[in-house]
Amino acid sequence: MAKRVLHDEYFQRAKAEGYVARSAYKLIEVQERRPIVRRGDFVLDLGCAPGSWLQVASKLVGKSGRVMGVDLSRVDREVRAKNVRTEVGDVFKVGANVMVGWNIGERYHAVLSDMAPATSGSQSMDHFRSVELCRRVLAVCPAVLRPGGNMVMKVFEGEAYMELLDETRRLFVDVKGLKPKATRDVSREMVVIARGMKESKLVGDDVGVGGAGDGA
Repeated sequence: MAKRVLHDEYFQRAKAEGYVARSAYKLIEVQERRPIVRRGDFVLDLGCAPGSWLQVASKLVGKSGRVMGVDLSRVDREVRAKNVRTEVGDVFKVGANVMVGWNIGERYHAVLSDMAPATSGSQSMDHFRSVELCRRVLAVCPAVLRPGGNMVMKVFEGEAYMELLDETRRLFVDVKGLKPKATRDVSREMVVIARGMKESKLVGDDVGVGGAGDGA
């Protein structure tokens, strides 16, 4: 088994550049390869702690944009820029109407999720739990994401990965999987990048949007 290297290039870069976790560079690479966030956008970050994706999104949207983060854990104040707001709560129990209300009644341009389940030691079990988190993110998107909007979410690769991509394609025009360079070599993490939310008919507001925040 490959030795896990904790203090690698991305760890050092994050420390030097002021990001709270190396995972910031995963979102940065996504943005460079297949842009999902534009200046002035309203962005929702599900499972946002400790806040590295909030930091990246804040820079991408600029002063005219806003970033809303939700997590079970509180995000340190120094991570939150002026255009960032966070709430403590289970993102799968908070009603979609509340999340949109935080954004002054408007649906978001982009939804981010770096959530991952607590690892069990079983790759198969962790994979399916990760896929289930992603499916719940997909279930939330029609209520909180505007048509044409974009989404990126983390998943552990495994036997249901291709099925998840197919499910994502039912909601989005353009879907692609990517293993970011900032992901550790021993990790099975992938990100699903989805662009162009299709028009959808909303059914009620019983869709809640928790889980662990962005990974180290």
